[in-house]
Amino acid sequence: MPDIEAGTGLPIGVAVDAAPALPPQRIRLAGRFVALEPLDAAVHAASLYALSQGDAALWTYMPEGPFADAAAFHAYVAAKAQSEDPLFFAIVDIASGRAVGHASFLRIDPKNRVIEVGFILYTSALQRTAGATEAMFLMAAYVFDALGYRRYEWKCNDLNAPSLRAAVRLGFTFEGIFRQAAIVKGRNRDTAWFSMLDSEWSARRAAFEAWLSPDNFDGGGHQKQPLNGADRLYGKSMRREQNA
Repeated sequence: MPDIEAGTGLPIGVAVDAAPALPPQRIRLAGRFVALEPLDAAVHAASLYALSQGDAALWTYMPEGPFADAAAFHAYVAAKAQSEDPLFFAIVDIASGRAVGHASFLRIDPKNRVIEVGFILYTSALQRTAGATEAMFLMAAYVFDALGYRRYEWKCNDLNAPSLRAAVRLGFTFEGIFRQAAIVKGRNRDTAWFSMLDSEWSARRAAFEAWLSPDNFDGGGHQKQPLNGADRLYGKSMRREQNA
């Protein structure tokens, strides 16, 4: 319930701690399956190029790519590695030591304690693996537990069905569609907005930890129980896909 302003009787927002969050740093975030490392073209570009080469669908909803050759891709990674916002991380498979994807924090707003995850690239070596889920858990835990953000955002093209499903599976709440929000590669983009709040993180963290527990995987490495929220559908695009 909102507070009531003395003297006017008008509803106002509840009082919150106005201390700013901390900006994310270029640090290593390690889990059991993957580690997030500050993106470095000299270290990560070759592996990412080898794993993404020839898979044009990886770039369909990204603002850049696909790339003509290894040199063009290396230049792309080098530029992203220098960026402060978005702040890019390579997702490294711990068992092989290979970079298998990348992701970033962006629209970083410490004053209002709001931050977004985006520019997520999962190569075929990372897709549908425990490491894919763990990478998103590591980033969310860093945002809420270490940096003190109130709101964690996920935005994607409303036509990007895999990203819509991923947002819901990971525990983000659908908030709506921003129509004609951007022009990407000369085409219209309607943007779906999702969020996760600090007040929800305790339950989300427990769901992640239960899913990532060794007890949740059989001898073949297959999950026994889905991540909480995996079967909930929100939003125009998911309804459209479901009814197609």
